[in-house]
Amino acid sequence: MILVTGASGYFGAAAIHTLLENGISASQIKALVRTPVAAKRWQHLGIEITVGDYDDYASLTKAFAGVSKVLFVSSSDLGNRLSQHRNVVLAAKEAGVAHLIYTSFQRTTESTASPLWGVAESHLQTERWIEESGIPFTFLRNNLYLDFLPAFIGTEVLQTGVIFVPTGQGRISAVLRSEMAEAAAKICITSGHDGKAYSFSHTESVSYETIAHHLAALSGKTVVYVSPDVDVYAKTLADFGVPSESIGIFSSFALAQAGGELDAPTTDLTTILGRPLTPILEYITKIYFPARG
Repeated sequence: MILVTGASGYFGAAAIHTLLENGISASQIKALVRTPVAAKRWQHLGIEITVGDYDDYASLTKAFAGVSKVLFVSSSDLGNRLSQHRNVVLAAKEAGVAHLIYTSFQRTTESTASPLWGVAESHLQTERWIEESGIPFTFLRNNLYLDFLPAFIGTEVLQTGVIFVPTGQGRISAVLRSEMAEAAAKICITSGHDGKAYSFSHTESVSYETIAHHLAALSGKTVVYVSPDVDVYAKTLADFGVPSESIGIFSSFALAQAGGELDAPTTDLTTILGRPLTPILEYITKIYFPARG
């Protein structure tokens, strides 16, 4: 039995679809959701639904009972993620889970000085807890989701003609979330992954300057890349009404990109998928020029 946490979210749902597409019977899949309402999308397929919450230890031990593998999708609740992840690991240990596949965080540094330390710290600690638990594990260290890249480029970039983000000369190796989820599911149903840590980055890296040139060439318009001071960037976002918490996250990821922390091409993901990844500029074309993508 394979249990997928966060089954109502994009990553978990995509992983479940991959399991089904690869011949795993619905009766061998268990979907963890937080509310009964979130279970409706799976009920007609015959997938077992279990309601549980990372904050509710008892619900997790109940959910994990009789499960051999758990695809542990990390919490998006940054403020409570450490305690939530601790619950998951302890509950998996108590339930006798045989393999824990955890969606962690790709990094080129583990320094507290990293702009992404606030994000990375809980992942590092979770990995340590899993290792200490003795549960056979696989760590999926995910780079930035390529799906989030338009938030940095700007949805109106073809109208404004400017990519305005403080990433300097940094390059990114972002990957589509769907491709990461597909690979996670394949790890759940194949052998040889115990004790492994995979870096789920793209095989290529691209700069924002290259993206600006690409958009300009496709649109026939002028598109330039401007890398402002981070304080100017933060004030600009605030002037547009962006919440302070979101500004902090965007700024941290921008500075990390400027420092080369998300420029880490690997072949881990394409090897597991058995095919090339969607090229970064191809995805950009699809988003901004859907008729051509």
